[in-house]
Amino acid sequence: MTIIFMGTPAFAVPSLQAMHETYGVDLVITQPDKPVGRKKKMQPSAVKTYAVKSKIPLLQPRKVSDIKAFITTMKPDLIITAAYGQFLPESILKTARIDTLNVHGSLLPHLRGGAPIQRAIERGDKQTGVTIMKMVKKMDAGPIYAKASTEIHDDTTASALFERLSQLGAELLKKTVPSIIDGSLQPTPQDESQVSYAPNLTREEEALDLTKPAVDLDRKIRAFDQNPGTHITVDNTRIKVLKAQLIPTDNSHKAGEVITHAKSGPVIQTKQDGLQLLMIKPAGKQAMSAKDYLNGAGRTLFKVGKVLV
Repeated sequence: MTIIFMGTPAFAVPSLQAMHETYGVDLVITQPDKPVGRKKKMQPSAVKTYAVKSKIPLLQPRKVSDIKAFITTMKPDLIITAAYGQFLPESILKTARIDTLNVHGSLLPHLRGGAPIQRAIERGDKQTGVTIMKMVKKMDAGPIYAKASTEIHDDTTASALFERLSQLGAELLKKTVPSIIDGSLQPTPQDESQVSYAPNLTREEEALDLTKPAVDLDRKIRAFDQNPGTHITVDNTRIKVLKAQLIPTDNSHKAGEVITHAKSGPVIQTKQDGLQLLMIKPAGKQAMSAKDYLNGAGRTLFKVGKVLV
């Protein structure tokens, strides 16, 4: 059994580990190292770190099509992908003798695309999950082998949901692959009438619009908590909002108005209800509680009665 695994972030590691411990992975393909931080230090992907530690042969092509000939010579039985980050050309999809599979972080056909976990939280979905699907040329459109679901709670963050779904995906993959190998499980086509999409997050979405309802802002903060984060700008000072919570109000104040300095941090009126800041990161400073920030510069920036929009 020859298996090629393609993946990049931490989400993919449990699936890689499950396949390697069960069958032995013959090749890992991941994205090239990327510069991180102010010093632009090159950092390997989580998948590369696991592959190196486990002594699995590794390739990091800038374009996976560049190593098509090498993949073909390996004559893989299975190609398995999980958050790899590149589209696979049809010529590579067809090289696997048994099948090319993908571990996707949503209950397809819902939330096809690059940010299904974050968008599920942002949309206010109460349930999401993982799907094992047959890969086809069209994005996340292949027939489905198996799905497993989990709940999204009112305090669920993207980072916590990534971890939960990464484990769920590995468990489902390990359970499903034997039946795919022996041919006893056949995939079911997706219902195209139920398709929704989860586009990648953009930098333009980081800014919190205080004229929107607090429930929407709270969801965005939790959805964007891992990357790229969210922020508000007060007197030309950008403040990252790491954690907040909805506070019911009588909505008698203007949207964007600081209505009180509560015990845990300032409460800002929105279109509907208040948003209380709990953890923040002012520009050039370390993350801190909003309560501590109010004891310093924050008391002026978040003066009660001040309108921030």
